[in-house]
Amino acid sequence: MPAAVDSAAPPLRRALLSVSDKAGLAELANGLAAAGVELISTGGTARHLAGLGLAVTAVEALTGFPEIMDGRVKTLHPAVHGGILARRDIDTGVLAEQRIRPIDLVIVNLYPFRETAARPDAGDGEINEMIDIGGPALIRAAAKNRRWVTVATDPADYQEILAALPAQPAFEIRQKLAARAFAKVASYDAAVAAWLATGGEAGGLPAQLHLALDRCRELRYGENPAQRAALYTAGPPPPGSLAAAEPVQGKALSYNNYLDADAAWSLVTALGPAVACVIVKHGNPCGAARGDDAADAYRKAHAADPQSAYGGIVAFNAALDEAAARTIVERQFAEVILAPALAPGAGAVLAGKPNVRVLLVAQQAARPAREAFEIRRIGGGYLVQEPDTGSSPPRTWRPVTHRVPAAAEAADLEFAWQVARAVKSNAIVYARGGQTLGIGAGQMSRIDAARFAGLKAADQGFELGGAVMASDAFLPFPDSVEESARLGIRAIVQPGGSIRDQAVIAAADAHGIAMLFTGRRHFRH
Repeated sequence: MPAAVDSAAPPLRRALLSVSDKAGLAELANGLAAAGVELISTGGTARHLAGLGLAVTAVEALTGFPEIMDGRVKTLHPAVHGGILARRDIDTGVLAEQRIRPIDLVIVNLYPFRETAARPDAGDGEINEMIDIGGPALIRAAAKNRRWVTVATDPADYQEILAALPAQPAFEIRQKLAARAFAKVASYDAAVAAWLATGGEAGGLPAQLHLALDRCRELRYGENPAQRAALYTAGPPPPGSLAAAEPVQGKALSYNNYLDADAAWSLVTALGPAVACVIVKHGNPCGAARGDDAADAYRKAHAADPQSAYGGIVAFNAALDEAAARTIVERQFAEVILAPALAPGAGAVLAGKPNVRVLLVAQQAARPAREAFEIRRIGGGYLVQEPDTGSSPPRTWRPVTHRVPAAAEAADLEFAWQVARAVKSNAIVYARGGQTLGIGAGQMSRIDAARFAGLKAADQGFELGGAVMASDAFLPFPDSVEESARLGIRAIVQPGGSIRDQAVIAAADAHGIAMLFTGRRHFRH
């Protein structure tokens, strides 16, 4: 902060407006014009303001030079930057000598680089043209000269400017806006640097990783009530993501709520297009099912482990109707319910349980955006990896036993494999008829996971004869096959790749169990 700052707000006589996002521009520009502020603008923004009936001075009238190279060069000129950067107490002579008039307000938002780069269909040339040059230069100049100049980079900032008219906002506000402006440019440059470092390759790992995140909302608390927590996003959260979910009712979510909700939403969307329901507790699905409708899918998912479902997260990949809502409130206490929409009547039913948080999450487009990194902290550093979004499709799975799965078994194997991907390792899932019957999660040995999944099934009285088993990683010994045979399992899907694969396959053949290798592991730690 300067050693001394004028207590009176500087005058506001001239404003430069050059925006990609036109939201709120009409109200701001009309307010400035009514206060006698001269409006200077560029290209599309100038045409937009003229269309509103406002007097606009084109930038080329200041510079004496036209926009060139399809707009690549338009504001990079001393007549513009001198007007912004001039110190009003010591640079007046230079301004007079060069016939430069001061610019007191800069309204700029940047080309949508991050949004363009995230589109799967965007080519290198299109993304490259979204690298803004003049915009960041204007923002940095105005923010640096905040003692005399106001800068705004977001339509959300406009009201503070309008409220101060006909003068500029107070220095404290200009300082705050300048900090936001530099943060905006830093975030923008970080996104460009990451894209260039990876050659535009989605999921590539750059030599330097810059995190520039915006606090989206503060959370109720962290993993425990004594811990503070917040949700941050890299720009506006993309549609179809949990961060963009619309809260319908209930108190604020906690850190744990978001983690469990993300696990539930990721799995339930993977189980489509059939109607499906997933119930998650402490990061693991305790029940998952496909059904004829939302209520049917919920009843099957809940039946898999009703005890663990208490206080869990319930997610649907189809609209939640009144029948499903009534079934939930009759059978369990749910912390959070997620669905793409609420059918008529469902909202009124859930309103009777005001503590239940209800989130609407838009269904993802057929072509999802390029994925970002997954980041976890360890002592002294960070682990970064590509997300485990892909999988080997069932058509590529390799039969390795004498018996091949029947059609119904093959469908159940696909379902169980999708669920196993969402279970913490070591993971074993028993399923039949599009319903989980037993889930063994997070065990230190795979045979224990197989036994635990059997115990969970027995707790609910499920007979496992004719059911299938999925394992998130290879079976290191024949013992899990022996256990599954004892329970009546008829088909197994696993990645394969153990040095004892032949012994495992022989055990399956000895019991008449069909086995498929996927060739791809899906650990979750």
